[in-house]
Amino acid sequence: MELLTTNNVWMMVCTGLVFFMHLGFAFLEIGLTRQKNTINILFKNVFIITVGLLLYCLVGFNLMYPGEFNGFLGFAGFGLESPLTAEGALDLAYNEGYTYWTDFLFQGMFAATAATIVSGAVAERIKIGPFMIFTILYVGLVYPIAGSWKWGGGFLDSLETPFYDFAGSTLVHSVGGWAALVAIYLLGARIGKFKDGKPQAIPGHNIPLATAGVLILWLGWFGFNGGSVLSADPALTSLTLVTTCLAAAAGGVVSFITSTLMYKNYDLTMFLNGILGGLVGITAGADQMSPTDAILIGAIAGVIIVLGVALVDKMKLDDPVGAVAVHLICGIWGTLAVGIFGSLASGAQFMSQLIGVASYAAICIVTSFLILFILKVTIGIRVSEREELEGLDPHEHGMSAYSDFRLNEH
Repeated sequence: MELLTTNNVWMMVCTGLVFFMHLGFAFLEIGLTRQKNTINILFKNVFIITVGLLLYCLVGFNLMYPGEFNGFLGFAGFGLESPLTAEGALDLAYNEGYTYWTDFLFQGMFAATAATIVSGAVAERIKIGPFMIFTILYVGLVYPIAGSWKWGGGFLDSLETPFYDFAGSTLVHSVGGWAALVAIYLLGARIGKFKDGKPQAIPGHNIPLATAGVLILWLGWFGFNGGSVLSADPALTSLTLVTTCLAAAAGGVVSFITSTLMYKNYDLTMFLNGILGGLVGITAGADQMSPTDAILIGAIAGVIIVLGVALVDKMKLDDPVGAVAVHLICGIWGTLAVGIFGSLASGAQFMSQLIGVASYAAICIVTSFLILFILKVTIGIRVSEREELEGLDPHEHGMSAYSDFRLNEH
């Protein structure tokens, strides 16, 4: 009972830390975008976590963990189906190391993150209504079905060499990243982002807030990765937190060095995204890596961030917060790194990681494209030119984030 209590308390602490990450995402997104769209971004983030939890309770949890199923799609029924007696819940807790309720809440915090990643990428030009519809379908159905392929005991977990994703470089971050890529392709760039084919900087209105957001996210990753141990095992939990921190630090340092060498200035936003890239990169194998492995994975992620942001710009895609480079490209890198570094490294493991990356690319690209394309041709997904120029806050929400403060923005 004492061990059960310790494990359960640790999992609940981690659940709180992952919840706290939503504040980090909100701060990062509003900091890197313009003042006139602040309410819109905050509204989307609050909508995602509230509706995400309800959807995960009603359908998501039992889609993601359906029990015995065909490996591709299963459903254990609507709502939470746990034993309601104290004795029954305790039996389940002994089997899992923590209670059913803690399991649901911890996993539910992950579910909303996929749509939050999309929110930042489509900032400043997407209609709020279509975005909410997309969130409901993607978080309610696509994320848990895709998650069941590995974490629910599906076909990727049944490969001869099972696909491995410890805390979600692919299952969470790339799932959001693929949808973000599709969304920004269908939406088009913000007015003024490209001039004569060349990308133009559209500065965010509050870089200190963005910095606070990244540091909050780093703190939240202690729960994101630390909780994915699924116990309070002292050795494994401690190692996971060490590798997580080292990868983040290496990602940030190498990203700012790479950016400085390429662009001849000390870009704080690249530094911040490098930290996030390192965190995303280590997430797939944080429990399998040595400290040296973690530093190498984070360092490579730091280079990938700078090149990834440049690639997105070269493709004339507009990603205000760098979500595609951070969550998609570094998510893929981190997933493949499991087959290169650490205790699982082997040719067979690398091939399984490739299969996993391709499988998630397929389901995420197809489903997000179908949802967003249907919304685009029916009700439209982009605000009018006037609304975009004047800001989404007054037009879609009838309020300003800073009622006594105005900036001259174009």
